[in-house]
Amino acid sequence: MRKRLLSLATVALVASACSSSSAPSGGYVPPPDPGHHQPTTAPRWPAPSPYDGTTFEDPGSNPVTDTDEDRVSTFAMDVDTASYSIAQRFVDDGNLPDPASIRVEEWINAFEQGYEPPRQATFAVQVDGAATPFGGQGEFLLRVGIKARDSSERARPAAALTFVIDTSGSMEREGRLELVKDSLRKLVLALGDGDSVAVVAFNDSARVVLPPTRATDEDRILHAIDDLRPGGSTNVEEGLRLGYGLARETLLGDGGIDRIVLASDGVANVGLTDADGILRQIRDDAAAGIELVSVGVGMGNYNDALLEQLADQGDGFYAYVNDLAEARRLFSEDLVGTIQSVALDAKVQVRFDSDVVESYRLIGYENRAIADHDFADPNVDAGAIGAGHAVTALYALTLRDDASGRDLGSVGLRWTEPDVSRESRLDRPIRAGDLADRFDDTAPTFRLDAIVAATAEALRGSEASGDTGLRDVLREARRMESDLPGTDQVHDFLEFLDRAAELGG
Repeated sequence: MRKRLLSLATVALVASACSSSSAPSGGYVPPPDPGHHQPTTAPRWPAPSPYDGTTFEDPGSNPVTDTDEDRVSTFAMDVDTASYSIAQRFVDDGNLPDPASIRVEEWINAFEQGYEPPRQATFAVQVDGAATPFGGQGEFLLRVGIKARDSSERARPAAALTFVIDTSGSMEREGRLELVKDSLRKLVLALGDGDSVAVVAFNDSARVVLPPTRATDEDRILHAIDDLRPGGSTNVEEGLRLGYGLARETLLGDGGIDRIVLASDGVANVGLTDADGILRQIRDDAAAGIELVSVGVGMGNYNDALLEQLADQGDGFYAYVNDLAEARRLFSEDLVGTIQSVALDAKVQVRFDSDVVESYRLIGYENRAIADHDFADPNVDAGAIGAGHAVTALYALTLRDDASGRDLGSVGLRWTEPDVSRESRLDRPIRAGDLADRFDDTAPTFRLDAIVAATAEALRGSEASGDTGLRDVLREARRMESDLPGTDQVHDFLEFLDRAAELGG
């Protein structure tokens, strides 16, 4: 696999144990049983103090690379978004994010980019760039934007979904389980007639709460969700084993969509006698077409490293939900909208012309690096991309003195078509005209990406941020605020940046 495996047993050593009554003093008190079909009230999420048992794994930072030594950059196309949502949670609680929690590519990919989808092909590639206020002298920022085809013009195949839900005592804290239950209700109501749902709950042990059931039987599914209650320890391993066992029994294979949705705070503390075995099984099941989506909730007693790794091994994605609105968007829009994979083992390779580009640095994607020689190997594990999904990568470039008007290199994509198990590729040159003369002449989303990346780099204390602090980024962001995308998401980010700059002093 493309990143070092962090064993579940190791995670258990650094994670605090769950208790069956772990809600902090003055914390959220779950409302009475909402009753059948009734949504719960959004929890207020008081900050636990301290962030006990919270586990992150610092991905490090990609180095500046001289193109005379290595002019090729290769990474897996899959991308998560959890890191940005986790940072929002920290700032909402009045704290700066843990630097180890910041994965810059997840911040950038959390934002809508507005890329045009391909008309007929699987992917469309867009390239743009310019010098920015946040780089060093003479440094350019290059953006590679990739958009997967939408599935709206084709009937989506039937989906077999297996929910694996953490019902341990820690899930009572801050109303985590109630948030998950409300989100699952929204997802179930968005499914089609040909879909099916199964539910596994785990605490000290795992149990089947609902065997595979047609999505049309809403009453039975929603009753099963309503009956979930927190208590006990956290046996993630047994929950996943049982969930994957159910998924294998109902495997649709090439004719459908098989997906497991794990919702947990990630604090595994029992049942970890065969850690390597469960990771190996997840990889085998991913190869058979069963994808894993891990959804994190809560913060104190939270294991980011485990949930990210599980999704990575399972060819799915990892998201974090901080409030009810975000949970509903993830479950009823993002998860359903991208449920159909249009590409498997998708990889990106950027080749720079060493006569034009002096050096480069890929911003983020440290956990998704792939050896350059593995780019053309269809058997190398990489990302699964859902319909309509977008991926953005940023490079910091230093150009040679005589680079004006010359093409910079090329972008290549390789992936496997799920329907026919055939490898496909797409290549696109990086033209000199892709770079704007001035930062203010770039697209609003490019400017936003530059600001978001600079914010993340400053918060993680990256050497690449130089003397640029949060207040410097905030000043530039406010200067160009009217030229940024006018969305609620951008408005919320600017408020986040303002509060982070204030917390940073």
